[in-house]
Amino acid sequence: MERTELNTLGEFGLIDRISSKFTSQNHETIKGIGDDAAVIDVGDKFMLVSTDMLLEGIHFDLSYTPLRHLGYKAVAVNVSDIAAMNGIAKQITVSIGLSNRISVEAIDELYEGIRFACEDYKVDLVGGDTAASRSGFVISITATGFVEKDKIAYRNGAKPNDILCVTGDLGAAYFGLQVLEREKQVYLANPEMQPELQEKEYIVGKLLKPEARTDIIHELNELGVVPTSMIDISDGLASELMHLCTQSGVGAMVFEDKLPIEDQTMLTATEFNISPITAALNGGEDYQLLFTVKQADFEKIKNLSDVLPIGYMTANKTVELALTSGGTAAIKAQGWNHLEK
Repeated sequence: MERTELNTLGEFGLIDRISSKFTSQNHETIKGIGDDAAVIDVGDKFMLVSTDMLLEGIHFDLSYTPLRHLGYKAVAVNVSDIAAMNGIAKQITVSIGLSNRISVEAIDELYEGIRFACEDYKVDLVGGDTAASRSGFVISITATGFVEKDKIAYRNGAKPNDILCVTGDLGAAYFGLQVLEREKQVYLANPEMQPELQEKEYIVGKLLKPEARTDIIHELNELGVVPTSMIDISDGLASELMHLCTQSGVGAMVFEDKLPIEDQTMLTATEFNISPITAALNGGEDYQLLFTVKQADFEKIKNLSDVLPIGYMTANKTVELALTSGGTAAIKAQGWNHLEK
């Protein structure tokens, strides 16, 4: 029997392969695989359902990830997926795979972080599962939420000339990871050395304890603005923008000088000799919202301090970066691919 390696498909190729073999059999299923959350008709509203799994050694390293932060982050990334549909999360279930090196006190720490996140985002923990794991610690969370039927935002609604917006700075989480990995190597070489993180709190915090931008969803709702398309930035701005463009059948022009990058991110980029623009485009785990609005609607939201215009959508289906130095460069999706070797 012929064998095909997973890395030849990539994560999204595998998702497409799986989804192509299934068709919805229930009229309540409005949207299945292919967006930030599934959409189910429950009467006067749509229910949103999203699942994310975090695996030790792939998504987090327990040598520098406090379990309390991990619990918080696991909830936040699922709440962010619900927000990316213009919805508000209401419930979560938590399933964990435990190895015998995890203590009761460690689980208490994890769930303390989960509890803090539940309080911050006003979601209820309503169930889950526990199982033994031979391959490290695993945490999987499913979130449900709701959105008014006329306010849902998919990935496929962007139109030419729509304004492309992001809800905050980019690239910080990527450099937070670089700093923590560097300090881990220093510690392994000399356990007497103390980590030097005094001036890196912002970028490290962005990695270890990201915030889901539910505040923006409330603000858009209050202003009566429904994004024409939306996605959250988990795999990098370039990758997520490609999803919006591909599914909407449009292109995009992004302005290099409009990309929001914090000072600490800039300084750390210089330290590591890595372009901050490269990190902003491809770093991932920022969990900001990337969305498009009609030009008329942008007038309503332009005074929101955390809504930053970075470009516009085009009809020619190319995705480009307008360089500060002049000219343009093609944007390619180089974000995180879970199935690369």
